[in-house]
Amino acid sequence: MSDHGTLTPEKSPVAAQLDKRRREGTVFDQKSSGRRGVFLPALDVPEADPAKAFGAQFRPEVEGEVELSEVDVVRHFTRLSQMNFAIDTALYSLGSCTMKHNPRINEETARYPGFSDVHPYTAPHLVQGCLELLYRLEECLKVLTGFERVTLQPSAGANGELTGALMIRAAHQKAGDARKWVLVPDSAHGTNPATAHFAGYQVKELTSSSRGTLDLGELESKLTGDVAALMITVPNTLGVFEENILTITEMVHAKGAYVYLDGANFNAFVGKVRPADLGADVMHMNLHKTFSTPHGGGGPGAGPVGVVSRLVPFLPTPTVERQGDMYYLDENRPSSIGRMRTFFGNYGVLVRALTYILSYGSQIHQVAENAVLNANYIRKKLEPFYHLKYDAPSYHEVVFSDKAQTAKGVHNIDIAKRLMDYGFHPPTMSFPLIVPGALMIEPTESEPIEEMDAFIDAMIAIAKEADETPDLVRGAPHTTVIGRLDEAAAAREASKAGSFAPGLRAPAGVKSV
Repeated sequence: MSDHGTLTPEKSPVAAQLDKRRREGTVFDQKSSGRRGVFLPALDVPEADPAKAFGAQFRPEVEGEVELSEVDVVRHFTRLSQMNFAIDTALYSLGSCTMKHNPRINEETARYPGFSDVHPYTAPHLVQGCLELLYRLEECLKVLTGFERVTLQPSAGANGELTGALMIRAAHQKAGDARKWVLVPDSAHGTNPATAHFAGYQVKELTSSSRGTLDLGELESKLTGDVAALMITVPNTLGVFEENILTITEMVHAKGAYVYLDGANFNAFVGKVRPADLGADVMHMNLHKTFSTPHGGGGPGAGPVGVVSRLVPFLPTPTVERQGDMYYLDENRPSSIGRMRTFFGNYGVLVRALTYILSYGSQIHQVAENAVLNANYIRKKLEPFYHLKYDAPSYHEVVFSDKAQTAKGVHNIDIAKRLMDYGFHPPTMSFPLIVPGALMIEPTESEPIEEMDAFIDAMIAIAKEADETPDLVRGAPHTTVIGRLDEAAAAREASKAGSFAPGLRAPAGVKSV
């Protein structure tokens, strides 16, 4: 590890390059003429008048048109890409998103023409390989979860949540026992209450215990006969495993309700424990998190849902079935909740997920073991410098707060911005809401110790800066292309097209307010 507190990004050789990137501008700012990126063969047909051929659509000259070589274009967009943060350059501590390395073999497999070029309306007998992949992926997920069946149709975690909630609703309605409430702990993912409302339920929040786990007394007091389900995240958003999960599921089942397990954090125990063995009745899995897919920018994703036997009749249609050596899509499911999206989800994500699972094989438990090890390594190194509201054992992530830094007027937003000066993307901030000033850190299983040490050094250096030179931290970032935004002013000025909020260093040629 380096000498803590000696990092000075403003004085590094990289600073000069950053200054150059600030002046990059747009492609239309490139000054050149007579260059070209493509050479066409000589014309071998009679030349036509483009004005006659294209009519009003033809423009003989384009104002500000640029003439660039291939080298110009490639370098311009490469420089633009270097202004951003990426999982391919450094640890990406975004706790709520599990931004892990995406193995390149996944990309190679997903790009096979037999997978990537298939039209969605192709007849099933012509895409037997594609259907077999779906069938095999479901079989793998059944082994890992212990569920009776898995639908691969949902295209995201929230879409999977809604799928599970609608199946629970359909089961209660078929039993003639339509219920009103869904219980959601305050440590759950924020999509849980939204999903319950969208499925037609009302939500009761459950307050966490002092350890950050579900309070059994709170659960007992609100678990009435009109409760349809408990939606619980395991491990929860604090990175804490529900140590009383078996008691919790027994209590819920005793009232005739279902246990919905939010499996977004399945990477914390995949291959170690089967969710169905914990008493879960239905669970979605974010394949792009547990089984790797690049998913920055909001997608693509996949949220397959596993269910116990009594919920199988309500699975979305179609399901993938096998008869002998043939695979087919079964649309004849009279109790199904119907389709959750067109065609069959984000198929490329499913290809990547199966590739990832088969690559690990029987050793897939290493994903959970390494994720938990890495998170606890960072936790122990940073505990002397950052406040930890809940001290229960951490699993795949740890949630610190800015309580130790607020005395000097430094808040989590300042710490996050300063971290960018050290070359790291900020962690998830201000979530979960039960931790004021939260900093949620998840290193994932793919980070080596050297990279985690560099991240730890940066966080320790920032903690020392917050104590000794707080103005430096409050004014960060200092080395990025775009500086600190005035968020309040930006919101007020959003309606003014083309304007920049005070404090923003605008790109070359663009005036700041």
